[in-house]
Amino acid sequence: MLAMIPLLSAVVTMTSLATADLAPKTSFAKPDGALVATLSGVTGPCELVLLDHAAAEIARASAAPGDIDLAQLFPAIRAADRAVRVQAIVAGTPEGAPLVVVPLVPRPAVRTTTDLRPDGVTKFTRVIGWGESLLDPANEAHKKLAAEWAKSDPTPRSGFRLERDRDVVFETTAGTIRFAMRPDEAPNSARNFVELAASGFYDGTIVHRIVPADRNGNPFVIQGGDPTGTGDGGPGYDLPLEPSKLPHDFGVVSMARGDWPDSAGSQWFVCLSREATARLDGQYCAFGYAVEGADAILKIADGELADPATGRPKSPETVTRAYTVPAPAWTPGKGRPDARVERPAAPPAPKQGEDR
Repeated sequence: MLAMIPLLSAVVTMTSLATADLAPKTSFAKPDGALVATLSGVTGPCELVLLDHAAAEIARASAAPGDIDLAQLFPAIRAADRAVRVQAIVAGTPEGAPLVVVPLVPRPAVRTTTDLRPDGVTKFTRVIGWGESLLDPANEAHKKLAAEWAKSDPTPRSGFRLERDRDVVFETTAGTIRFAMRPDEAPNSARNFVELAASGFYDGTIVHRIVPADRNGNPFVIQGGDPTGTGDGGPGYDLPLEPSKLPHDFGVVSMARGDWPDSAGSQWFVCLSREATARLDGQYCAFGYAVEGADAILKIADGELADPATGRPKSPETVTRAYTVPAPAWTPGKGRPDARVERPAAPPAPKQGEDR
């Protein structure tokens, strides 16, 4: 009997560590179909809470372990126009990663024009609107262009996608960076990033471009995600630009692309300041943000450049391993227990006569 005590103790420990788990049973559902998820890790009924992108509670209901039709439990879910989350609450405490429900809605038509860069010579394609809406309704030149737009095609809801809420972790030679996803703003870009990380695509890729400052001296971006390390490679497909409204700011991760809006693929960039990257809003697709790794981001940004004109670092830092982990549980009214990393404040300048 004495020999059985450690084994029994281990069983008790494992049982006590069990937490609620809400997993998709169907990855896709038709507009009027069942949205089936499986609740496990609990011995009896618990609460499920439907949360919007800001963690505001939309609805709450009791659910027993087993298969659950979320559309039946939460009728409001069918009216969602962007990703929502379903969180398990056990004895008043959020447990397990949320389940993300993404409405399958085609993006509005992207509206562009040809513009000039600040040098007054180089032309580029500027995004000026989506569907029938202008990014800058006060721009008179863009208003004239909008008057000539052909009417957009309809964007019907095609159904729903169910997926676990997952973070992406980069283990780099400069330190570890953890990214939270924003499927409510850019569901396809976030999913693409998660799938590439989970598949090992980013393993061994370098940060091939560093722009430590823009022309005004404000910290700009670091860029990676190219398996060739040249800045010209990708996953073999193009990812359409999404109309994300997540502001570019320190720690925000966004999709790098060529001149054409729908030319993203696997290359990502991380912003180094709001002052330099605010102009990227609406032009590039921000889809997540770092919740850990501010020091690693800054260490990469401080790398010595071999070619300042291209931003090529002399000794590029490497993403040695990329993988996904479950996102933390969301608390209604609060959301994640962590937040986007902040850029550390610059140390005060030494006073006259002090050592520098």
